[in-house]
Amino acid sequence: MWTYKNPVEIMFGNGQFSTLVDMIAGRSYALVTYPDGPFDDLTVDLIAKAGQPELIINDIAPNPDTRLLAVQSARFADLAEMPDVIVALGGGSVIDSAKVFATAGGDFSKVLHFLQSKTGEASLSAIPIIAVPTTAGTGSEVTCWATVWDEENNRKFSLAREVLFPEVALVDPALMLGKPYGLTLATALDALSHSIESIWNVNANPVSARYAVAAARAIIQDLPKLLGDLGNLDLRSSIAEASLNAGLAFSNTKTAIAHNISYPITLGWGVQHGIACSFTLPTILQSVIGIGGFREESLKAIFGDDLIKGADNLTVFLKQLGVGHRFADHKIPSESFQTIVDEAFAGERGKNFVGAKESFLETAIHRGVI
Repeated sequence: MWTYKNPVEIMFGNGQFSTLVDMIAGRSYALVTYPDGPFDDLTVDLIAKAGQPELIINDIAPNPDTRLLAVQSARFADLAEMPDVIVALGGGSVIDSAKVFATAGGDFSKVLHFLQSKTGEASLSAIPIIAVPTTAGTGSEVTCWATVWDEENNRKFSLAREVLFPEVALVDPALMLGKPYGLTLATALDALSHSIESIWNVNANPVSARYAVAAARAIIQDLPKLLGDLGNLDLRSSIAEASLNAGLAFSNTKTAIAHNISYPITLGWGVQHGIACSFTLPTILQSVIGIGGFREESLKAIFGDDLIKGADNLTVFLKQLGVGHRFADHKIPSESFQTIVDEAFAGERGKNFVGAKESFLETAIHRGVI
């Protein structure tokens, strides 16, 4: 028995940004975006077509943190009325922040209480969101959750509500042109992790697995080409579609052990999220050999029938992109390894994993990860 659900209307293609005004459809709106030059131009273009937004929040930071989110959410409280819709124009941090604002309704304390206690959802708001991703990686445009970081207390939360599925995901690969090498790499590896993590997952189903296989194969095939030709729109489109497919996969499964391992690595050592959640993938892949069923068949559809060789090839793939498979490659001390792994397997995302900690540890030693 399994189910698959994703209610987001998807509009994909070069030039789709021009249809954003039709999606807003005369409603009052708030715009959440970045302060950088290209986004200034897009903001001017949008205002010329859709009118002035009720509010512009453009001081979004990477890895949205509770302190800044509280300040930003309070700006909505100064409005005479909440906007009819929030337009999120940017990467995963922008879309995740928009989901927080949509939930807070001007009062972030309600969101924080919900995150900390898992109670009080009835008091939360639900402003519709139009998501316009400008990077290919997080898949947040087709999921109902947002990552919220609490750097002061070295914690990470997942804001998860069915009402946070955006009403529209408007994916225009042309908006992704000009993104630098490092950002292109890290976001695409995040998408690769989303796709594979959705397969070795207790919540996996045959539909999510098909999306995952398509995503992972495209990223492995086309990401190295794109990194050598960052202005290639066809390759940008391929990776954008792969990221979208990965989002459609893990929108039904959530992530698993690689992501749970990654969170303290990002918080404690500043490793970019997409790197932190992808460098353990070869080790995890080898550790789940023998899980059987459509999950193993899906992994073989990506990496070949010999999954040990597939894990080796994935290690080489990452190494060629400058991503080492060892904890030491990312400046993580060996004495931190066991604590990170123990906490990861005990956490919510760790419990989504179909494999075993013992097998992961044995494989990590065998592959020289520590």
